Amino acid sequence: MNVIFISPNFPDNYYHFCEELKKNGVNVLGIGDCPYDQLAQPLKDALREYYKVDTLENYESVYRAVAYLAFKHGKPDWIESNNEYWLEQDARLRTDFHVTTGFQTSDMHRVKYKSAMKEYYAKAGIPTCRYHMVSTLEEGKKFAETVGLPVIVKPDNGVGAGDTHRLSTMEELEAFYQRELDEPYIMEEMVRGVVCSYDAIINSKGEPIFETGNVSPMSIMDIVNNEDNSFFYMVKDLPEDVRSAGRRTVEAFGVKSRFVHLEFFRLQEDQEGLGKKGDIVGLETNMRPSGGVSPDMHNFANSTDVYKIWADMIAFDHSEYGQNGEHYYAAFGSRRFNRPFKRSHEEIMAAYGDRIVMQGPVAEALSSAMGNYMYIARFKEEEEMLTFIRELFE
Repeated sequence: MNVIFISPNFPDNYYHFCEELKKNGVNVLGIGDCPYDQLAQPLKDALREYYKVDTLENYESVYRAVAYLAFKHGKPDWIESNNEYWLEQDARLRTDFHVTTGFQTSDMHRVKYKSAMKEYYAKAGIPTCRYHMVSTLEEGKKFAETVGLPVIVKPDNGVGAGDTHRLSTMEELEAFYQRELDEPYIMEEMVRGVVCSYDAIINSKGEPIFETGNVSPMSIMDIVNNEDNSFFYMVKDLPEDVRSAGRRTVEAFGVKSRFVHLEFFRLQEDQEGLGKKGDIVGLETNMRPSGGVSPDMHNFANSTDVYKIWADMIAFDHSEYGQNGEHYYAAFGSRRFNRPFKRSHEEIMAAYGDRIVMQGPVAEALSSAMGNYMYIARFKEEEEMLTFIRELFE
């Protein structure tokens, strides 16, 4: 079996996917724009061959790289990056090389455009907030008057919380319409809820072989726009209503053979047209793992190895490696370098070192959403976890 892994060196932890594929007897072929001698040794050891391109942004260069590897090693069985940024390019490569083990170009609209996702959440029986495709100021004002301020605006086909804004007054709304927009934007009513997720590895039959989830008490939009500290955590046990919503969403979107990160709101109060306090509301789908170190956090929370489970799904369509170990809350807390803190790094390590399972600088490309220096710690009790975060950020 030949698997072409796009950009296997980013994020840094993604080399584990390649390692586990190799252990399963897979020929792992890498394509990236990082010089070979700068790749981590474990990644080099996992790759059968690596093809460097000047830039992954140039589709023709990446196409030629796939063609070369296919000529030398045989037709690829999989082409994957597990990265939101390359999701559309991955699909285009699969389509052009007739690789059917993944999304094709024709699938991209429903899984990448936030406006299109709403139809499939509806098929799953999950409500979503009202929206308006940004057009004229007059139409924008009508929408805002209908749903009430604030409203949220963001690119319809965006990555993460990039260029996402809360417009709280008509003056802010009018100022937004002064911008020259070079892509479609969506405007949505404000949902008063906390973001939670369904994270799963899905086999070729659309069945989950691993399930977990996270909670993000802090708004990613605010973290990016206000340069706030960052905090989210993996749940100790996945709530059954999130599990149900996630499985129904997987079925509605026709997800197969993928690692997914599906986002929902849990309402913090009754909201007309959406539901009662505590209800689940659809936010958006991400047809790849949750970003950065989240796969490691899945492992810490569930005493498992999602890199192996994903590689088993690729090679065997199932995995004997499950979630039967002890479960924990796994918390991610990241500080900004430009903020003063009551407790030093040394004091945090002295107090929580036996529960901190990973710590270090955040990659620059991820720091806008995830802060500058991260700590990942796991706890048996939720209150202990929250105390750790309070002391970390104080």
